[in-house]
Amino acid sequence: MGLVQSQKRYSPEEYYAREQGAAFKSDYFDGEIFSMAGGTDEHSAISGNIIIAVGSRLRGSDCAIRESNLRLKVQAIGLITYPDAAVYCGEAQFAPDDPARHTRLNPTVIFEVLSKSTEGYDRGVKFGSYRQIPSLKGYVLVSQTSAHVEVNQPSADGTWILRDIKGLEATLSVPGINVTVPLAEIYDRVTFPAHLSLMEP
Repeated sequence: MGLVQSQKRYSPEEYYAREQGAAFKSDYFDGEIFSMAGGTDEHSAISGNIIIAVGSRLRGSDCAIRESNLRLKVQAIGLITYPDAAVYCGEAQFAPDDPARHTRLNPTVIFEVLSKSTEGYDRGVKFGSYRQIPSLKGYVLVSQTSAHVEVNQPSADGTWILRDIKGLEATLSVPGINVTVPLAEIYDRVTFPAHLSLMEP
């Protein structure tokens, strides 16, 4: 999945109007629109596995997982984006400037599957923006080249702590929602590049 930056500046209202009839999804930040190019088969498989594995464990709770067709807005920063997956708990809150109510505000956990072309964006602008969401308890970055998941979560003093989880035998404990998922489920039927091992060094 890659990014293509717009050449002009847009208001949020113009962005929402463009998205309604757009053939491809785009992110919005600071007046600029970033078109999202298509992803790999591995990216799609991992995203789907996250939806199934986490979603099935949320049944009966007040939390639900949403896939990448639902937008998220970071009110404090103004970033509007499409996370690969996000868990929302409690009452749904929608962006007041989106009349179509296709943009949520209060995620508990966000998942992003890393791609070479967007990894800097996911770790930089997105993570910096996501940290401004009061409801957020975890930001999970998932590699598509090896069995490797990074869990970022806020501590009591406001700093963020990183946990590395590696290997198909490992288990992911998702912050904020009392859910654990074996990495083998997240990477079910995913083929890693032949030149890489199943575990990153």
